[in-house]
Amino acid sequence: MAVSAPVLDQNGSVSTDVELEDEVFAVEVKPHLVHETVRAEMAAARAGTRGAKSRGMVSGGGAKPWRQKGTGRARAGTTRAPNWTGGGVAFPPTMRSFELKVNRKARKAALRGALSDHASRGTMAVIDGAAFDEAPSTKAAAALVEAWGQARPLLVVVSPEESVAAKSFRNLPQVLVLDPSTLDVRALVWARSLLVSESALAQVKERAR
Repeated sequence: MAVSAPVLDQNGSVSTDVELEDEVFAVEVKPHLVHETVRAEMAAARAGTRGAKSRGMVSGGGAKPWRQKGTGRARAGTTRAPNWTGGGVAFPPTMRSFELKVNRKARKAALRGALSDHASRGTMAVIDGAAFDEAPSTKAAAALVEAWGQARPLLVVVSPEESVAAKSFRNLPQVLVLDPSTLDVRALVWARSLLVSESALAQVKERAR
């Protein structure tokens, strides 16, 4: 059964339907692949830049603080020891990468599954990004979304050259604007509805194949 998505004009009215490719928008959703991919994408977004100095990194402590015996105090070899104020940390956290490996085919299958889920539920529509005026208009974008009537959060995917459309949508609450090159499964799962411009649709298909 062929799947299709409505094409919305600037007023949010359905002007026509566009047929979507079954191999991208009508595949079986595999929840375990979607979960695995989203988990990997969230892990890759972590900075992993926290850190502390070990006893070998703090300054000072080159000389023994006092002689080994006869002072009545506990023996000490350096002021950089973790039990000293200003000393190093015993097992310090260091910079690390949280990246998780997911096979390319699994990532693409998860992307197709997330797109297919929107297409099957009727929460995906296509817009003409070039239809917006030369000046960005958040009011026009809000009217389009309101007329469409789908729930938010909303994900809008437009081509990089459609900057006017991107600027029109990006200030709306609970709306995320991405270009096809940065589209990921995490954003598709987060969004309850999806708008794709006609020029970006071809790039999204290419990424999902």
